[in-house]
Amino acid sequence: MSFNPNRFIELLASFLAVTVVLTLHEFSHAFVAYKCGDPTPKWAKRLSLNPLRHFDIVGLICFTLVGFGWAKPVPIDPNNFKKYRLGLGLTASAGVITNFISAFVFYPLWMVVLHYLPYVMVLSEFLEALTNCLFVYSLSFCVFNLLPFFPLDGFRIVEATSKRHGKVYQFLRKYGYYILLFLIIESFICNIFVNFGQSYGNYAMVTWMDNFNILGWFMKFGTGILGYPITALWGLVPW
Repeated sequence: MSFNPNRFIELLASFLAVTVVLTLHEFSHAFVAYKCGDPTPKWAKRLSLNPLRHFDIVGLICFTLVGFGWAKPVPIDPNNFKKYRLGLGLTASAGVITNFISAFVFYPLWMVVLHYLPYVMVLSEFLEALTNCLFVYSLSFCVFNLLPFFPLDGFRIVEATSKRHGKVYQFLRKYGYYILLFLIIESFICNIFVNFGQSYGNYAMVTWMDNFNILGWFMKFGTGILGYPITALWGLVPW
């Protein structure tokens, strides 16, 4: 197999972008929990911008290769919060808010690279791929974590805003992980068939499997909705 420099650049940019996005996401959870009165993240050494403190190797590989994944959950003790529900809600939503803000910041960086960086073959390709991945991954991680399935942030938000003995909460707590796992596996299988169809020109298969990809459909819909104000606002700038 011959060395493909373009593929290497894409994977390196993807890996570095994942490192930044996951670190910011998990650090924000730890920081907000600490500020709400819980010292647990600090004791667990998660109140840090060191990526090694936050990585889950399987989640990192998944994020690098397929565009969504996970990090090690930040340990918290909600009983330490000064205000239980408020602290739990702020801590749960801190990651997705941070990812949305970072997507808002990374998008213009991508535009600057595209329009103003002098072309230097390898460097330009790398920086274009890196800034694009930083924007796309920030947005996709924000949307992915809004899913209300344990152990994602969306479930923690449900936990903070609902009664724990409620039927919705109990269902999501008991079955959410398995639903999430099913969606990830189903999406992965659909992508295999899509790539197969593209390789052999079977566009009927591509269309059908793409429509059947439940998680993929949600991600496209969610990133389209949340990404619109970012691209619309920065689109007012005459690049």
